[in-house]
Amino acid sequence: MAKSKTIPLGAPWGPLVPEGGLRRGSTVVVQAAAGHGGLSVALSLLSEASARGHWVGVVGIEDPGVVAIADLGIDLRRVLFVPRPRGAWAESAADLLDGVDLLIVRAPSRASHGAARRLMDRVRERGTVLIVVTEPSAPWPLPADLSFVVTESKWEATSRLVARTLTVRVGGRGSAARAGEHVVRLPDEQGRAAS
Repeated sequence: MAKSKTIPLGAPWGPLVPEGGLRRGSTVVVQAAAGHGGLSVALSLLSEASARGHWVGVVGIEDPGVVAIADLGIDLRRVLFVPRPRGAWAESAADLLDGVDLLIVRAPSRASHGAARRLMDRVRERGTVLIVVTEPSAPWPLPADLSFVVTESKWEATSRLVARTLTVRVGGRGSAARAGEHVVRLPDEQGRAAS
Protein backbone atom coordinates (compact mmCIF):
# COMPACT_ATOMS: atom_id res chain seq x y z
CA MET A 1 0.00 0.00 0.00
CA ALA A 2 1.43 3.40 -0.99
CA LYS A 3 1.86 6.09 1.63
CA SER A 4 -0.30 9.17 1.28
CA LYS A 5 1.53 12.42 0.52
CA THR A 6 0.23 14.11 3.66
CA ILE A 7 -0.20 13.11 7.28
CA PRO A 8 -3.51 14.29 8.76
CA LEU A 9 -3.83 17.11 11.27
CA GLY A 10 -6.65 17.31 13.79
CA ALA A 11 -8.45 20.34 15.17
CA PRO A 12 -7.64 23.15 15.31
CA TRP A 13 -4.63 22.82 12.99
CA GLY A 14 -6.03 21.07 9.89
CA PRO A 15 -8.04 24.03 8.57
CA LEU A 16 -5.08 26.38 9.15
CA VAL A 17 -2.55 24.71 6.84
CA PRO A 18 -2.48 23.89 3.13
CA GLU A 19 -4.05 20.52 2.30
CA GLY A 20 -5.15 20.13 5.96
CA GLY A 21 -2.09 18.05 6.82
CA LEU A 22 1.67 17.80 7.04
CA ARG A 23 3.41 16.97 3.78
CA ARG A 24 5.75 13.99 3.98
CA GLY A 25 9.40 15.02 3.71
CA SER A 26 8.71 18.47 5.09
CA THR A 27 10.19 20.36 8.03
CA VAL A 28 7.91 22.15 10.49
CA VAL A 29 9.33 24.61 13.03
CA VAL A 30 7.45 25.39 16.25
CA GLN A 31 8.95 28.42 17.98
CA ALA A 32 8.01 29.80 21.39
CA ALA A 33 9.73 31.33 24.37
CA ALA A 34 10.47 28.82 27.14
CA GLY A 35 7.28 27.88 28.99
CA HIS A 36 4.97 29.52 26.43
CA GLY A 37 3.50 26.40 24.83
CA GLY A 38 5.87 25.46 22.01
CA LEU A 39 6.12 21.83 23.09
CA SER A 40 2.34 21.65 23.56
CA VAL A 41 1.81 22.93 20.01
CA ALA A 42 4.34 20.42 18.61
CA LEU A 43 2.75 17.50 20.46
CA SER A 44 -0.77 18.53 19.47
CA LEU A 45 0.29 18.34 15.81
CA LEU A 46 0.78 14.58 16.36
CA SER A 47 -2.58 13.67 17.87
CA GLU A 48 -4.63 12.95 14.73
CA ALA A 49 -1.80 11.04 13.04
CA SER A 50 -1.17 8.98 16.17
CA ALA A 51 -4.87 8.15 16.48
CA ARG A 52 -4.70 6.84 12.89
CA GLY A 53 -1.78 4.52 13.67
CA HIS A 54 1.27 6.57 12.65
CA TRP A 55 4.51 6.08 14.61
CA VAL A 56 6.15 9.06 16.31
CA GLY A 57 9.66 9.78 17.61
CA VAL A 58 10.51 12.41 20.24
CA VAL A 59 14.17 13.40 20.62
CA GLY A 60 15.65 15.82 23.14
CA ILE A 61 12.58 16.36 25.33
CA GLU A 62 13.66 15.37 28.84
CA ASP A 63 10.27 15.45 30.55
CA PRO A 64 7.59 15.38 27.89
CA GLY A 65 4.67 15.10 30.34
CA VAL A 66 3.33 11.67 29.47
CA VAL A 67 -0.10 12.32 31.00
CA ALA A 68 -0.48 15.52 28.97
CA ILE A 69 0.60 13.65 25.84
CA ALA A 70 -2.06 11.01 26.44
CA ASP A 71 -4.66 13.75 27.11
CA LEU A 72 -3.88 15.19 23.67
CA GLY A 73 -4.96 11.85 22.19
CA ILE A 74 -1.51 10.53 21.29
CA ASP A 75 -1.20 6.74 21.44
CA LEU A 76 1.78 6.22 23.76
CA ARG A 77 2.23 2.68 22.40
CA ARG A 78 3.39 4.26 19.12
CA VAL A 79 5.85 6.82 20.53
CA LEU A 80 9.62 6.30 20.74
CA PHE A 81 11.40 8.59 23.22
CA VAL A 82 15.10 9.54 23.25
CA PRO A 83 14.99 12.05 26.13
CA ARG A 84 18.66 12.90 26.61
CA PRO A 85 20.71 12.43 23.44
CA ARG A 86 23.18 15.14 24.60
CA GLY A 87 25.43 16.18 21.71
CA ALA A 88 24.19 13.30 19.55
CA TRP A 89 20.70 14.72 19.02
CA ALA A 90 21.03 14.82 15.22
CA GLU A 91 22.35 11.25 15.07
CA SER A 92 19.59 10.01 17.40
CA ALA A 93 16.98 11.73 15.24
CA ALA A 94 18.46 10.27 12.04
CA ASP A 95 18.45 6.78 13.59
CA LEU A 96 14.68 6.97 14.18
CA LEU A 97 13.77 8.10 10.67
CA ASP A 98 13.34 4.59 9.27
CA GLY A 99 10.78 3.67 11.95
CA VAL A 100 8.57 6.74 12.39
CA ASP A 101 6.25 8.91 10.32
CA LEU A 102 6.66 12.05 12.44
CA LEU A 103 9.69 13.13 14.46
CA ILE A 104 9.82 15.89 17.08
CA VAL A 105 13.32 17.19 17.81
CA ARG A 106 14.64 19.76 20.26
CA ALA A 107 18.36 20.45 19.88
CA PRO A 108 20.18 21.06 23.20
CA SER A 109 21.45 24.41 21.89
CA ARG A 110 21.51 26.28 18.60
CA ALA A 111 21.62 23.69 15.81
CA SER A 112 24.46 24.06 13.32
CA HIS A 113 23.63 24.74 9.69
CA GLY A 114 25.34 21.48 8.63
CA ALA A 115 23.52 19.25 11.15
CA ALA A 116 20.18 20.85 10.26
CA ARG A 117 20.78 20.44 6.51
CA ARG A 118 21.80 16.76 6.84
CA LEU A 119 18.75 15.96 8.97
CA MET A 120 16.36 17.80 6.64
CA ASP A 121 17.82 15.97 3.64
CA ARG A 122 17.31 12.59 5.35
CA VAL A 123 13.75 13.56 6.32
CA ARG A 124 12.97 14.50 2.71
CA GLU A 125 14.51 11.24 1.45
CA ARG A 126 12.60 9.06 3.96
CA GLY A 127 9.26 10.85 3.69
CA THR A 128 9.05 11.59 7.39
CA VAL A 129 7.75 14.86 8.86
CA LEU A 130 10.31 16.68 11.02
CA ILE A 131 8.87 18.94 13.73
CA VAL A 132 11.57 21.09 15.34
CA VAL A 133 10.86 22.82 18.68
CA THR A 134 12.92 26.00 19.09
CA GLU A 135 13.12 29.19 21.10
CA PRO A 136 13.64 32.70 19.70
CA SER A 137 17.17 32.75 21.19
CA ALA A 138 18.13 29.56 19.28
CA PRO A 139 16.17 29.51 16.01
CA TRP A 140 16.36 26.72 13.44
CA PRO A 141 19.10 27.81 10.99
CA LEU A 142 17.25 26.95 7.76
CA PRO A 143 13.86 27.93 6.30
CA ALA A 144 11.02 25.58 7.21
CA ASP A 145 8.20 24.43 4.97
CA LEU A 146 5.71 25.33 7.69
CA SER A 147 6.06 27.31 10.91
CA PHE A 148 4.03 27.82 14.07
CA VAL A 149 5.25 30.77 16.15
CA VAL A 150 3.63 31.30 19.56
CA THR A 151 3.40 35.07 19.99
CA GLU A 152 1.32 35.15 23.18
CA SER A 153 0.46 32.71 25.96
CA LYS A 154 -2.08 33.25 28.78
CA TRP A 155 -3.28 30.78 31.41
CA GLU A 156 -6.89 30.83 32.60
CA ALA A 157 -7.23 30.00 36.28
CA THR A 158 -9.84 29.61 38.98
CA SER A 159 -8.42 27.92 42.08
CA ARG A 160 -6.23 25.93 39.63
CA LEU A 161 -5.00 26.24 36.07
CA VAL A 162 -7.92 25.49 33.78
CA ALA A 163 -6.78 26.17 30.21
CA ARG A 164 -4.23 28.16 28.23
CA THR A 165 -4.90 30.48 25.32
CA LEU A 166 -2.15 30.77 22.71
CA THR A 167 -1.84 33.19 19.83
CA VAL A 168 -0.03 31.30 17.07
CA ARG A 169 1.26 32.75 13.80
CA VAL A 170 1.13 30.05 11.12
CA GLY A 171 3.29 30.55 8.04
CA GLY A 172 5.85 28.97 5.77
CA ARG A 173 6.75 28.65 2.14
CA GLY A 174 4.41 28.60 -0.84
CA SER A 175 0.72 28.62 0.02
CA ALA A 176 1.55 28.36 3.75
CA ALA A 177 3.10 31.85 3.59
CA ARG A 178 -0.32 33.49 3.92
CA ALA A 179 -1.82 31.34 6.66
CA GLY A 180 -1.98 34.10 9.34
CA GLU A 181 -2.40 34.41 13.12
CA HIS A 182 -4.85 32.31 15.14
CA VAL A 183 -6.00 31.94 18.74
CA VAL A 184 -6.16 28.39 20.11
CA ARG A 185 -6.77 26.86 23.53
CA LEU A 186 -4.02 24.40 24.40
CA PRO A 187 -4.76 22.71 26.63
CA ASP A 188 -8.48 23.36 26.89
CA GLU A 189 -10.51 22.08 29.86
CA GLN A 190 -10.22 18.49 28.56
CA GLY A 191 -6.45 18.74 27.93
CA ARG A 192 -6.82 18.94 24.14
CA ALA A 193 -6.25 21.58 21.48
CA ALA A 194 -9.26 23.66 20.42
CA SER A 195 -9.97 26.88 18.55
